[in-house]
Amino acid sequence: MKQEQEHFKNIPGWGIDADADNEPTYPMKNYTGDDHQRSNWDRPALQKPSVEVLHSNERPTYSAVIGETVPPTRLSGMVRRYAFQFSESSYGHWLPLLLADRINVVEGIADDLAKGKIPNIFVERGWNAEWKYNRPVLIQKMVMAAATLGAVLALYQLKKRIKTK
Repeated sequence: MKQEQEHFKNIPGWGIDADADNEPTYPMKNYTGDDHQRSNWDRPALQKPSVEVLHSNERPTYSAVIGETVPPTRLSGMVRRYAFQFSESSYGHWLPLLLADRINVVEGIADDLAKGKIPNIFVERGWNAEWKYNRPVLIQKMVMAAATLGAVLALYQLKKRIKTK
């Protein structure tokens, strides 16, 4: 170990926390011996949900404070309910939640259109800033999106021709 310390001592800041006398927070910490007692506390009263709140199936109750601003609704809500049937350690939980987020974006655009508001997707996705500060990457993304769309349409047309023969 000593040999390793000698090897790295020329790196600025290496081992700065190795010396307890030079540890920056040491004078501020007042060790009272009660550090092991901090887990003995009373749980705060739980917030009562007024809307449907999804929570992990690995925990019996909600957290003390829960978010209620966007309850699960429509198709994205169905996908979220499905995802919460699985453990947080599985793809069956996280991948459906990612899909639900994408579905929720489409539902939001549909809501805007239903209310007579035309969403400015170019601005909302930050493409103005991308055009101003990172133009080559934005152009590359647009070319890739156009190529992908073209390939999907070409495959669709090919499949359509094969069916009609």
